Amino acid sequence: MLGLCAGLDRPTSGEVYVNGQLLNRLDEDELATLRNTTVGFVFQSFQLIPTLTALENVMTPLELRGEKQAQPLAVDLLQRVGLGDRLHHYPIQLSGGEQQRVALARAFIHQPRILFADEPTGNLDEETSEQITQLLFALNRDAGTTLVLVTHNMELAQQTQRIIRLRGGRIVDDSHQLAVKGVMRMSN
Repeated sequence: MLGLCAGLDRPTSGEVYVNGQLLNRLDEDELATLRNTTVGFVFQSFQLIPTLTALENVMTPLELRGEKQAQPLAVDLLQRVGLGDRLHHYPIQLSGGEQQRVALARAFIHQPRILFADEPTGNLDEETSEQITQLLFALNRDAGTTLVLVTHNMELAQQTQRIIRLRGGRIVDDSHQLAVKGVMRMSN
């Protein structure tokens, strides 16, 4: 479902709108532009480019847009996620938690309007998961981003404003809660 919402996959039927744009009508170049300007991603498997340093991984979305000031922004974000001393390390030299912090910094560098997070703590131990969760919500709050979070972790879900439960691709429950503003969680 996140693939459809983010324009990574095409629907076999129906329509998908993101930020008021009908994705079905966009070609691959237009979808890539939308993803690089409007959408951010955090995946369960960190999806870092192994041949790039932490700093280079974070800079990539802005460099793809042709922005010249990517490095200072990337350094700032990496410092905010506690990796100011790991800028020049490659993913293989980083722990799982450090790799996910790099992925968080990369997801927020282009200030997306919507951030899709697919089981962002799924590959992490309990302590590291808590640190990543706190960083995710803090960065989300500071950026004013809409967060769509897929998780099976009910403790994590309880920290959100809205929980939508899916079963068999259909909504079976949609409940609003008082919690973090601008955060929505979807689970199956």
